Amino acid sequence: MSDELYDVIIIGGGPAGLSAAQYASRSNLKTVVLDKSPTAGALAYTSKIENYPGLVEPVSGSELLDLFRNQAIKFGAEYVEMQVVGVAIDQEIKEVQGIDKTYKGKTVIIATGSMGRKPSIPGEGEFLGKGVSYCAVCDAAFYKDLQVCVIGDSEEAVKEAGLLTGFAKTVYLIAPSKELDIQSYETELNTDKVKIITGHRVVSIDGDDFVKKIKIKNIETEEEQQIPMDGVFVYLYGTQPVVDFLSSSLSLSDKSCIITHRTMETSIPGVFAAGDVSCSEVRQVVIAAAFGSMAALSAEKFIRHRKRAKYDWLKS
Repeated sequence: MSDELYDVIIIGGGPAGLSAAQYASRSNLKTVVLDKSPTAGALAYTSKIENYPGLVEPVSGSELLDLFRNQAIKFGAEYVEMQVVGVAIDQEIKEVQGIDKTYKGKTVIIATGSMGRKPSIPGEGEFLGKGVSYCAVCDAAFYKDLQVCVIGDSEEAVKEAGLLTGFAKTVYLIAPSKELDIQSYETELNTDKVKIITGHRVVSIDGDDFVKKIKIKNIETEEEQQIPMDGVFVYLYGTQPVVDFLSSSLSLSDKSCIITHRTMETSIPGVFAAGDVSCSEVRQVVIAAAFGSMAALSAEKFIRHRKRAKYDWLKS
């Protein structure tokens, strides 16, 4: 655990999290953004954005995120690519736990978005922690010299498959789409260890005490086949708020949304939430950015015991 104390810890590097980082760091608050991956999240997958204020020409979602991120860093925010696996936020000094480091802060802003999903593949929920994982960085070492697969066709799935080649004997990359962009990770995936199967979906994960095999189906022909498997890493996305790391620390709605008050406060003092994780009715980049900035203003107000949020940025 690090003894370094941050004013604001932001979990999530999408438009809400990075906007919060801009406002917090510009207010001279010691700020860190913990982001699972710069290539994950709804905005990163968007091919064209043309209705964000200030854009003269359309840009991709990832390009817009780069602008957000660079601006936050320019104002002094730290950016760390890290998977958050747990939190302890019901105390004055909050703790956010990563794979190999715990961050401590006076406030926490949760901006993890809503790309999560409930287990949908037969056997996925049953074998979670027994061969099924959602985090290659966390669990890759458990599969040294074994056979694993990554399910998904996002850049994150491709990246994690490359990471697993450093441990597993064989890595299957199983993608529902017919084509897969591996150009950025061609070096890691250009090895006999990797077997890429496109145009297939996993229809079941089977085993006894642990995963033993998977069944896949060709999407066009519906032909099925079984493959022996020791580990399954799932990188499919849905529309559920990403709150699994909270372990019931916060009040959630019946749709697993983090419940917030008018200025982004949650049920725990010093903890705020912004963006799609709080299930706003309108899911647009500009709305997420606005909520992120509001969360940062509320965090600044909380830390400095202000009666109202700061609005004149030329004065301390």
